[in-house]
Amino acid sequence: MPRIAILKTGAPPPALADIHGDYPAMFEGLLGEGFAATTFDVQAGEWPDPVAFDGAIITGSAAGVYEDDAWIGALLGWIRSARGQTKLVGVCFGHQALAQALGGRVEKSERGWGVGLHRYQVVSEQDWMTPAAATVAIPVSHQDQVMAIPAEARVLLRSDFTPHAGLIWGDDAISFQGHPEFTPAYAAELTAGRRGRIDGALVDQALDSLEQPNDRALVSGWIRSFLQP
Repeated sequence: MPRIAILKTGAPPPALADIHGDYPAMFEGLLGEGFAATTFDVQAGEWPDPVAFDGAIITGSAAGVYEDDAWIGALLGWIRSARGQTKLVGVCFGHQALAQALGGRVEKSERGWGVGLHRYQVVSEQDWMTPAAATVAIPVSHQDQVMAIPAEARVLLRSDFTPHAGLIWGDDAISFQGHPEFTPAYAAELTAGRRGRIDGALVDQALDSLEQPNDRALVSGWIRSFLQP
């Protein structure tokens, strides 16, 4: 059974966590049976030994990878040291952290908030991406974006709004800006709770989009396949 470290880098709003669970629980749901997951709260200084795990997932966070909190610097250093010792998967903040740690650049995007269900073009098919798809739609919630990708990285997914929506490094690291672990219900409540911070018309558009069919199950299957030894 593959052993997976989940690096917890943030938490949902408490009222939503009571209903939907925390981020590690969401990723355990994404992984399903057949994986043994252990959570590490990196903000509290908990770090996995990468060689003890078949893979590691870095979760989302409200933080920015360019901020000067000590734990963020420690996370970027952990990513650099773990690369090549275990498979790495980054999601949202985790996607940005991989890019920042490995030579890319992350900034708050002038395009503003990305919320709701976003559809991405698949631009680089991999063996673990089965069944294949030309596009995928998954929930998103972000302001920051990967503005420049590391030299080693290639783009997996893109859109006009998020040109670097999915990245791959060799055969042992992948990342996604979107949130396959978010249910539409959680994404909708999270977005609705930010009305005021996010323009109301954009919130309404996002909520409408989350009622449409999505590809969470497909992308989750890709991640599970990638994490197989």
